[in-house]
Amino acid sequence: MSAKKKAETAEPEEELSFWGHLDALRGHLFRSALAIILLSIGAFISRTYIFDSIILAPKNPDFITNRLLCKLGTWAGVPSLCFGDVELDIININLSGQFTTHMYISFFAGLVLAAPYVIWEIWRFIRPALYENERRHSRGAVVVMSLLFILGVLFSYFLIVPLTLNFFGTYQVSESVVNQIALSSYISTVVSVTFSLGVVFELPVFVYFLAKVGIITADFLRRNRKYTLVILLTISAIITPPDVLSQILVCIPLYGLYELGILVAARAQKRSAAEN
Repeated sequence: MSAKKKAETAEPEEELSFWGHLDALRGHLFRSALAIILLSIGAFISRTYIFDSIILAPKNPDFITNRLLCKLGTWAGVPSLCFGDVELDIININLSGQFTTHMYISFFAGLVLAAPYVIWEIWRFIRPALYENERRHSRGAVVVMSLLFILGVLFSYFLIVPLTLNFFGTYQVSESVVNQIALSSYISTVVSVTFSLGVVFELPVFVYFLAKVGIITADFLRRNRKYTLVILLTISAIITPPDVLSQILVCIPLYGLYELGILVAARAQKRSAAEN
């Protein structure tokens, strides 16, 4: 066996006992938690900016996305994209609701801001267990995963959240029923949609590792393109105004992510074949 082949198939760097691995994991988790706590404290102190300029901003007609969509709707002749003067009326019905919301959003902000560091700590824990060739092929994984998560959060915040708030916030079963949105409901919607899209944007990374171990293949993903497209169009139709243009605006990036997953899966299969 050549020296190069030996290096590629060499055992992981360190052989730790179960308690050694547990102790190492505890250290990574502690540092990750500390980073989240420190950034959460910063977000807690910056209450006015966090809420007025970020969390509550997408509901306002002058939010950048709402203004751009209105201009796009005017140009394309799609008036439903222009949200007009509709502004959601957010109310608090719990005595401690605003304080607990402040705490919750501070933690969520800390978690999002610390995500790249947390991903790096997870990678540091996993890396010693990888073979040399696996380490070489996974260089840049932390950067890619962090960028994908951030892109998912930004995509959700600047496009999905405003469209979702406009649709559900203005939907009426009768003109005699007025929408007054509870603060907890508004916060839950913004947080869940934003964080979930951040995780969804990690799809290419998950696809890569699943393809490496042979669970899925690029051919399988190609065969299911049409089903995926139908699912994405259905999701887009639910959270957007009833027009084709807004559905396309949401569907194209998500479908592009799926196509990227196909390319990633094909690359992972080629590497696996070359290694074997």
